[in-house]
Amino acid sequence: MKKKAALHNLGCKVNAYEIEAMQEILEEAGYEIVPFEPGADVYVINTCSVTNIADRKSRQMLHKAKKMNPDAIVAAAGCYVQTGTEKLEKDEAVDIILGNNQKKNIAEAIEEFEKSRGNQKYIIDINKTNEYEDLSIHRTAEHVRAYIKVQDGCNQFCTYCIIPYARGRVRSRELQDILQEVTELASKGYKEVVLTGIHLSSYGVDFKEENETLLTLIRKVHEVPGIQRIRLGSLEPGIVTEEFAASISVLPKVCPHFHLSLQSGCDETLARMNRRYRSAQFKERCDILRKYYENPAITTDVIVGFPQETEEEFANSRDFIREIQFYETHIFKYSKRQGTKAAAMSGQLTETVKSERSDNLLEMNERHSLAYETAMLGKELQVLLEEEIEVGGVKYLIGHSREYIKTAVRKKDSYGENDVVTVIAKGFLEPHILLGE
Repeated sequence: MKKKAALHNLGCKVNAYEIEAMQEILEEAGYEIVPFEPGADVYVINTCSVTNIADRKSRQMLHKAKKMNPDAIVAAAGCYVQTGTEKLEKDEAVDIILGNNQKKNIAEAIEEFEKSRGNQKYIIDINKTNEYEDLSIHRTAEHVRAYIKVQDGCNQFCTYCIIPYARGRVRSRELQDILQEVTELASKGYKEVVLTGIHLSSYGVDFKEENETLLTLIRKVHEVPGIQRIRLGSLEPGIVTEEFAASISVLPKVCPHFHLSLQSGCDETLARMNRRYRSAQFKERCDILRKYYENPAITTDVIVGFPQETEEEFANSRDFIREIQFYETHIFKYSKRQGTKAAAMSGQLTETVKSERSDNLLEMNERHSLAYETAMLGKELQVLLEEEIEVGGVKYLIGHSREYIKTAVRKKDSYGENDVVTVIAKGFLEPHILLGE
C-alpha cells in the first residue's frame, strides 16, 4: 500500500514552483499525493519568512499537520527553516527540517528519518553556496500557465528584507535546463510561461564566462515552439534600458505587462530602504516602456508606514504613484522583520497610521485600475481562456489578456480552456472583468 503525502505551500511563486518539484520527487519515490487533511503519513510544509507574520503562519501549519496525525512525519522546508533553525530544532511538532537548496533531498530525508526515527536536519550555510538547486517540474497545478523558476537568491540587502539571509546570494539556473523544461511543458500544451525568481533581474550575473542575461534568456524561450506567451516576474527598474525595451518589444510572445518594484515614491524613504534607484530614475524606466509599447500594463509594489516616514514623505510617494498611473499597485503596510536593519530603526509608526495610509493608496489604486481597464474598451484583446464561470445564469469562459486583464467571453462550442481567442472589449461583466465579443 502506498504511503500518503500531503504538501502545503506558503509564500511566493518561487515557493509554489519548488513545492510542485518536491511533489514530483515524492511521486517518483512511490508516494500517493493526498489533500492537506487528516490521514496522511507525511506532511511537507514549504515555509515562508518574508515577515514575522509569515514565520507565525509557518509554525501554525507545522503544528496543524502534527495535530492532524500525531504519528505522521512532519517536514519543514524553505525560508523559515533558514531563518528560524534554532526554534525548529526545539519544536516537537517537526521531524525533518530542510533548508533552501536542500529540497531535492525530501524523499531521502524521509527515508532516513524512518530508519532512525531521529530528527533529520538538512541545513547548509545558504550565504556561502554558489550552487543552484537542481529542481524541475514536468507539469503544474495551473492548467494553462506555467511558472518557471530561473534564478534564486538576492544581493540587494534592502533594509526591510530578510530574504537575502534566507535565500543566499544570486544563483542562476543553466539556460539549457530552463529551455528543456519549457520545451517539455510546451509539448504538454502549456501556452504561457512566467519567468520568475527571487531577484529575476539578476539572472546571469553569476555566470563568469557565458555572458548570459535575462534578455538572452527571454530571446531563447521565445524560440520554443508551442509557447505563445512569455510573462516576466517582478523586475528591478534598472533593467529597463533602451536596449532591453527595444529588444523585447520586437518579440511578439512577450506580454506588455511589467511589474516594476517601486516600494516608495519618496527619495528619502528609498534611501532608508537601501533601494538602488530614485523616483526620477524609476519614472524614466516607465517612460521607456511606454515609448516601445502603446499602453503597457505597469504594476508595482509599495510599502506604507516605513520607519520615519513623515506625512510629507507619504504625500510625495502618493503624488508619484498618481503621476505614474500604474495599472495595479500592490500595497503593503510595513511589517517589522526581526533581523533586518529597518526593524532597529527609530521612528516606528503605529498600525493606525499605516492603515490610514494604506486605505488612501488602496482607494487610488481602485481608480487607476478602473481607468486602465476602461481605456481598453473598444480595443482588441488576445485572451488565454482558463476556466468556466456562470454569471446571471449565463456561462462564460474567463481568462487573461496579454496585459493580464481578466476578460470573459460567452461560452461557445468552438472555445475551450487553454484556447487563445481574439476579442473586442465591449464592456464590463463585473468590476475588473472585461466582457469580450
